[in-house]
Amino acid sequence: MSAAVSPAVAQQFDKRIGATVREGLARRPKRLPAWLFYDEAGSCLFDAITELPEYYLTRTERGILMANAAAMIAQAAGQERMRARLRIVELGAGSADKTRVLLKAATEWQGAVHYEPVDVSASALEMARERIEREIAGVTVMPRVMDYTHGDNGRLHLGPVNCRERRMVVYIGSSIGNFEPQQAKQLLRRVRAGLNTGDSFLLGVDLAKEESVLLAAYDDAAGVTAAFNRNLLVRLNRELDAEFELEAFEHCAVWNEEESRIEMHLKSRDAQRVHVGALDLKVEFAAGESIHTENSYKYRPGQAEALLAETGFRAEASWTDPRGWFAVCLGRAG
Repeated sequence: MSAAVSPAVAQQFDKRIGATVREGLARRPKRLPAWLFYDEAGSCLFDAITELPEYYLTRTERGILMANAAAMIAQAAGQERMRARLRIVELGAGSADKTRVLLKAATEWQGAVHYEPVDVSASALEMARERIEREIAGVTVMPRVMDYTHGDNGRLHLGPVNCRERRMVVYIGSSIGNFEPQQAKQLLRRVRAGLNTGDSFLLGVDLAKEESVLLAAYDDAAGVTAAFNRNLLVRLNRELDAEFELEAFEHCAVWNEEESRIEMHLKSRDAQRVHVGALDLKVEFAAGESIHTENSYKYRPGQAEALLAETGFRAEASWTDPRGWFAVCLGRAG
């Protein structure tokens, strides 16, 4: 089964980009959401970031999954191994690289598994489908092209399951950290509204740690993260006929201790005016003024479990690495 985006969906998404950019560049301070990073080039750059020596998040979380995948699958299945089967749904799946560890554990547990990766990128989903079905026998991939952050009527609409299946929704990679605290709660409540009692939710969160470690992860020596950040401007130039000069903006990463988050900004080196043709918009920048492009919240111990509890899940288990840098938590829909 292949994933495709209809012209109507593509047109609607383009309109959303325009409206988002118009609103974000009119704000004080200026701000654009992190989902704008992930066009095809941005997704490739992010994949490159995950391989950098400074970027500990991906390899640390992968280590947790490799050490504990069997336990995670067993916990999600509960006491009904002979009567219930897991259907794995992944939000923001992308290339589904780390998820293959869970899928292998699931096939060992129950012989075969349905996997529903959810993402806005049809091409990423198709690549993931081809690789997973080639590499892991027993996995049937059913991609869903969808913006999971915007559910109708406050709920995430997932595919139907039969009476012998339980869903295990996977949201790893510390993606939840890109949401403001209230937005994170809204997202998890939307997910919970789309689940049945007894379904489970697996959440990966990055934990607060030394500032030097955090800053290096978001401002690497090779400049890949800087290119990733500036690629947002490349996208606006291409899709909205904007006239951003890339070198006129400096990539900045800062640690906000009070909010417990890394912030990424694109800071204007000089006073300038940028025309966005598709929006008939002229945007003024003062020297040193920035566009706030991303937050990455770092959770304190116990915060992820509290988030699950506040949004309709019962926190059942948590796994972390030996240094306590990252955590993967499983909640049960009550």
